[in-house]
Amino acid sequence: MGLFDKFKKSDKGQEFFVIVGLGNPGPKYEGTKHNIGFDVVDRLGKKYNIEIDKFKHKALIGDGMIEGSRVLLVKPQTFMNLSGESVREIVNFYKIPQDHFLVIYDDTSLPVGNVRIREKGSHGGHNGIRNIIAQMGTDMFWRIKVGIGEKPNGWDLADYVLAKFDKDDLPMIAQGADKGVKAVELILTRGIMDAMNQMNQKPKPPQKEKPKKTAEVKMEKEPQGEVEE
Repeated sequence: MGLFDKFKKSDKGQEFFVIVGLGNPGPKYEGTKHNIGFDVVDRLGKKYNIEIDKFKHKALIGDGMIEGSRVLLVKPQTFMNLSGESVREIVNFYKIPQDHFLVIYDDTSLPVGNVRIREKGSHGGHNGIRNIIAQMGTDMFWRIKVGIGEKPNGWDLADYVLAKFDKDDLPMIAQGADKGVKAVELILTRGIMDAMNQMNQKPKPPQKEKPKKTAEVKMEKEPQGEVEE
């Protein structure tokens, strides 16, 4: 039985959302690809004046309001591979129901700056999500995936996700973090289905401008003059 199954029976979930951003703690990992979940949560905290500075349940947490909903912003401090230990403690302590729990993290299968919302799914090779699934006993939880780009050939995956973004990618990843904030806002205000319908649409390729039709100009032949001999 997964942890959320117990909450269905007890029905004592608190009336607030737990929003977890995944990453690694410490200055060494600031600005790395694996910390995009931290970055989105930090942006939420800054935008809605929520200080994420209390250390509880192996995490830095902040309590506040976003778009009329009470939220708990969470940044696990266990290092990525043990993220589930902190998440399990928080969900268990506050008795959070499944539809009030959301995880934000990096995804190498998405282009830099792209965002996808999912209701459930496998870990997809992400060790933080792998550990959360193991600790929670279920993969049935909402997630926002922020694209960091595919690993280049010849790179070790761990080296890639722990590297900082190239300067050329910084504008796109900033847009991706902002999209992550928007995705949270949509989920809180309009629900998971509407949020997915809006955020998961593939951008339409720019339409090629059709060449303008030019009026055909008929050139009249000039009358040929007589040839003098």
